[in-house]
Amino acid sequence: MGVTPKIAPSMLSSDFANLASEAQRMLHFGADWLHMDIMDGHFVPNLTIGAPVIESLRKHTKGYLDCHLMVTNPLDYVEPLAKAGASGFTFHVETSKDNWEELIQRIKSHGMTPGVALKPGTPIEEVYPLVCISPPLVLIWSYTCIAGWMLLSSFIFREYCESLCINLRIDSTSLTGSS
Repeated sequence: MGVTPKIAPSMLSSDFANLASEAQRMLHFGADWLHMDIMDGHFVPNLTIGAPVIESLRKHTKGYLDCHLMVTNPLDYVEPLAKAGASGFTFHVETSKDNWEELIQRIKSHGMTPGVALKPGTPIEEVYPLVCISPPLVLIWSYTCIAGWMLLSSFIFREYCESLCINLRIDSTSLTGSS
């Protein structure tokens, strides 16, 4: 399958006092996207940025803002992030099992690309139903990956998608200290 890899550095490791220049620096040195980690302090223990920071950053870049939501209720974030200028909206499969179709439809109707992420320990099979609903999807494992699990799971999942003739991009993110 002809999926071109994307480089999307996590802006969470940036100097927040200089976020616009950090974003410009990442794009200048070859980043395709800017990965924006949005955490609510409930779904995960950390509390990070939200729509106001995305809106502020959007004023300084035309780059693709890939928003990875680690939040309890992603539906609450669709409209604010779309208005702020988010390009991609990746939600966790664990937070939206009851409303996948509605969430994906709202993301797309607000002009963003939907994506799905998994917490460590969540079986890869949890995302299988999503593949048929709304390709293209961006799949993210959001932790420092255990190489064997990551390789095996992504291989099995890619084979599953290919059997359905679905084009898929698989990403892995981990935080690696400050820039």
